[in-house]
Amino acid sequence: MNVVAVIGNPKAASRTRDAAEKLVDALGYGAPDVVEVSQLGPGLLGWGDDKVLEAKRLVQEADVVVVASPTFKATYTGLLKTFIDQFETGTGLTGTVALPLMLGAGPHHAMAPEFLLKPVLVELGATCPTNGLYLLDSTYLDDGATQSWAERWRPTIDALVP
Repeated sequence: MNVVAVIGNPKAASRTRDAAEKLVDALGYGAPDVVEVSQLGPGLLGWGDDKVLEAKRLVQEADVVVVASPTFKATYTGLLKTFIDQFETGTGLTGTVALPLMLGAGPHHAMAPEFLLKPVLVELGATCPTNGLYLLDSTYLDDGATQSWAERWRPTIDALVP
């Protein structure tokens, strides 16, 4: 299975990346390929940049994509939005199972992955068969939420991936 984690945190090697990799591991899919959007540079601001096109190709060829972001101003980061804008509406992620994941400081934004990130992934043609996962950045390592989510949703994800 080809799994990619897209990390929308402006800081490389962040808790957001760690949480995404832990989610893929909890699902039993091994280590994902990782797109650190912060490492794509100024090519994100235009069209046709080789690094951005390669990252986009990697995502489009994945069976499963974990799209992860910290919660900034009650939503996903503008950096992630800039990368998402590189994909064609309706068809950019056709055939891809996308799993929205967000980290935040408190429970008041727990619905952000479901109401803010998931709809844009569906708009791009992705299949989002699960609830979005929201983790508290202070407790995600120990609270068991990632493992519980993975146990609940793995059969659904597996049924959709060849």
